[in-house]
Amino acid sequence: MISSSARLLRLVSLLAARPSWTCGELAERMTVTDRTVRRDIAKLRELGYAVDSDPGPWGGYRLRPGPRTPPLVLDDEEALAVAVALRSSALDGSLGSDQAALSALLKLRQVLPHRVAERLAALDAALVHTPRPNEPQIAPDMLLELAAACRAGDRVRLGYRDRTGRGTVRDVDAYRLVHTGRRWYFVARDVARDQWRTFRADRIDRLRPTGRPAPLTDPPDAAHLVARAIAARPYPLYVTIRLPLSQVEAERLIPATVGTHRADGPHATVVDVGGPAADGLAGYLLSLATPLRVLAPESVRLAFVRRTRALLAANAAPVGGEDGPGGTVSPPEGSPTA
Repeated sequence: MISSSARLLRLVSLLAARPSWTCGELAERMTVTDRTVRRDIAKLRELGYAVDSDPGPWGGYRLRPGPRTPPLVLDDEEALAVAVALRSSALDGSLGSDQAALSALLKLRQVLPHRVAERLAALDAALVHTPRPNEPQIAPDMLLELAAACRAGDRVRLGYRDRTGRGTVRDVDAYRLVHTGRRWYFVARDVARDQWRTFRADRIDRLRPTGRPAPLTDPPDAAHLVARAIAARPYPLYVTIRLPLSQVEAERLIPATVGTHRADGPHATVVDVGGPAADGLAGYLLSLATPLRVLAPESVRLAFVRRTRALLAANAAPVGGEDGPGGTVSPPEGSPTA
């Protein structure tokens, strides 16, 4: 179930997308009850949004342009949340240039109540940031263009570079933006191939509207599509394991961005995981701390057995013995990442 904050943002987006909605239509779109929609509409009105409604069973809701922008009034927790988000964006460059986020953070800190500023200062003193210098970034204006195309349901002409740097130009029907925590992905239907595709947003060079609407029929689950695409990217080596868990439990243990899952009966799941080397994959499997069976390949199975035996040997001697507190198991050379 999505949070109330995410639900309110979704509701505002829907109300702004067309002139009028019935309560039932909004409930269906948001996968909630009519009662929840009415409660969220009341919350939006408390926040200053001008939402009109027509009485009766066929009445609808519509977002009326207000005479003024609703005031931005934040309580302590909300102000701290905004400041932390801006700080994170300024440090990791998740929106490309860090200047806009840093400028907004500095302005916000000037007006924060002393008690909130003190909490943010304590956070600054405690946190250590480890940047990813080679992590590609996306320009904020490109992110906004992609978001606008998704909201408008436009067909756009995309300039794109694949992982080898080869450039292509293609027409796509914009659908959704997905953020995985590390990267932004653009989900769209490739018109020429008539296929739903995921595009890394940082590899998009240019975006130009074609002036045609995107006929989005039977769109996919965007987050699931991105997760499958990440898990299916090429690796030098793949391991197939069997977990004595249902598919739902297996996906909690190994995210869909790391492995591809298929049920093997109601209480078992077969998972394929890619990685750089047998030793790294064995280390990852050991870190799962759950019973499993390596089905293939033999190189990973032998590496997994070797690591397991090394771990048992390191803990066989009494504490203070030759392999006591100082005994360690070497870390894996490589392991899968989301």
